[in-house]
Amino acid sequence: MKPQIHRIKLGINSCYLIREKSVIMIDGGNPGKLKAFQRKISELGIAPEEIKLIVLTHSHFDHAGSAKEISDYTGAKIILHASEIDYTNGRVMIVPKGVNAWGKITQPVLFPVFKRLKFAGFTPDILIDEPEFCLDVFGIEGKIIHTPGHTPGSISVLLDTGDAFVGCMAHDGLPFRLKPGLPIYACDIDELKKSWDLLIEKGAKKIYPGHGKMFEVEEVKGLRV
Repeated sequence: MKPQIHRIKLGINSCYLIREKSVIMIDGGNPGKLKAFQRKISELGIAPEEIKLIVLTHSHFDHAGSAKEISDYTGAKIILHASEIDYTNGRVMIVPKGVNAWGKITQPVLFPVFKRLKFAGFTPDILIDEPEFCLDVFGIEGKIIHTPGHTPGSISVLLDTGDAFVGCMAHDGLPFRLKPGLPIYACDIDELKKSWDLLIEKGAKKIYPGHGKMFEVEEVKGLRV
């Protein structure tokens, strides 16, 4: 069964709903987006109880901000990398560095603002610390892969079809980039490049970033910041 993929904007973040035997969600959007989420799934004809899992690519406010409310509403479990557990209280955040000229200019301006944006804290139902986590048990043919770089605990979802949901492994669109490319913020950009090599080696073809629309993997092959 070919997966159905739906992109939904919840604030500045692109979240995704993947439907096969059941539905999983990639990221939880900005804080305060439960009503927008409810409206979106109603338009798509997805019942709340169909969503079994919320995969958080990392713990930043624009990816985890409405995770608790969406989890409470749907009954979906939340999964996160174990190294980010200290950042799920909604009050502290991992602060990456600017890694290119625009990133270095905007990082000291934007991140003090971002750090003041609080969200409802939550306790993940599943913490992973292994390199891969199979999604078969949730009705999805694919896996979660640890892809550190933007943050130490960043994870991606790679479907057997080659569709890859990468969070902030890439940026595409304002205020970050004008076209697809490596992120302008990262805790370890060299580690992030290794993560891209891993995803490409494992068959990533179509890239679904946390900011922007889908693009082909060729857009990031061999790119530098």
